[in-house]
Amino acid sequence: MESVCRRLGSVVTVAPSEVQSGSGHRVTIDKPLRFHERGGGRYSVDGFPPDCARLALAHFANDADWLISGINQGANLGVDTYMSGTAAAAREAVIHGRPAMAISQYIGRGKELDWELTARRAGMVIETLLSEPPPDEAFWNINIPNPDSQEADLELVYCELDPSPHGNEYELAGDRFLYQDSYHDRARVSGKDIDVCMSGKISITRLPVAP
Repeated sequence: MESVCRRLGSVVTVAPSEVQSGSGHRVTIDKPLRFHERGGGRYSVDGFPPDCARLALAHFANDADWLISGINQGANLGVDTYMSGTAAAAREAVIHGRPAMAISQYIGRGKELDWELTARRAGMVIETLLSEPPPDEAFWNINIPNPDSQEADLELVYCELDPSPHGNEYELAGDRFLYQDSYHDRARVSGKDIDVCMSGKISITRLPVAP
């Protein structure tokens, strides 16, 4: 992501010190936030993605034109966005008056991740969205499909969020429950973000910061 954005302008990178996948819109208010300067305009924060967004806009890059969150390793489609730290960082930026987008890479069953290809595809989307007016009181949620081919210029589809729930199947194993549903075979509505991305197109969804 950093290399893609540096081709478009100056970049400051603020990221959690540890993986925070699925942490949602959680913020730290009950203890100090330790940060580490990594050089070259890079900072790591012992906090959650929305903490990073807050610190970026308040201190490290308070003149930023955009906040771009990601690239998340794994999709944030449909109801995933309510659990997503990647989406939460973008939402937090909009709450504080900055345009934002969240970018995630869907990885299908048995597929190998190609970060160079993902970066090329992400760059195309970012350039497209930066050329348009930002959405009002909302952020863009982008999901890049499986790396099935080396073609970077995939179709971009503006679409709505799919409200279909995840499966809710669990297997009882002693004193534990094991989740049994398949992410890749999840329910979907034709033309909405899950269907678009899993059909090999890049989904772009406008997500408001409030209902």
